[in-house]
Amino acid sequence: MICEGQTSRSFGIVMFTGLIEETGAVVKIERKGEGAIITISHSSALDDLKLGDSISVDGICLTITHIQSPCFRAEASGETVRRTTLGSKKIHQKVNLERALRLNERLGGHIVTGHIDEVGKISSIVPEGTSQKITFQITRRIAQYLVAKGSVAVDGISLTVNEVSSDHFSVNVIPYTTFNTSLETKKAGDEVNIETDIIGKYVEKLIARDPNKKVDAQFLSEHGFL
Repeated sequence: MICEGQTSRSFGIVMFTGLIEETGAVVKIERKGEGAIITISHSSALDDLKLGDSISVDGICLTITHIQSPCFRAEASGETVRRTTLGSKKIHQKVNLERALRLNERLGGHIVTGHIDEVGKISSIVPEGTSQKITFQITRRIAQYLVAKGSVAVDGISLTVNEVSSDHFSVNVIPYTTFNTSLETKKAGDEVNIETDIIGKYVEKLIARDPNKKVDAQFLSEHGFL
């Protein structure tokens, strides 16, 4: 996977875990044709950012094109602006940040590519004990890739699906996740970036080659999933 703005010099496979390192804030958004340049402030925890580094901003894989601590700048194409919430960001809005995974690090969440499938909408936020049940409205197109107890990335946050239907899914969010991500500021009606689990997409493609093929443990093992 290649992030927005990467050149051939910085070509490489990029992935994230969905474990948010910190929240930054939008400082400036400049429109550049159909695309945009976004400037984001961050804490000293990310002071080791470098030009060309990949970073997930609310789940969108972007490439850092300018650094002036405590801020960095990234450029997004018109396609990214259209297919994500990037074009609707407001100044001072909180965003989730995660640096790309290094090969020697633990995969604590799940495999997240930073390529958004769809913009969903929060339909409800309901307290459940100390946690919150958040329900998202989506289309049937991506609902097929979601399964109960499976993984999904919402604004770059790795979450577990509790329930799913043809037009919505819900998750249960513990207080730690709420207070350490942009979910703390979300309300019903807000739009979010949704990325479904990539493993389901690969399985679908394999099945499409032979619709009569039985998907069992042997099939998944033969194709590297087990």
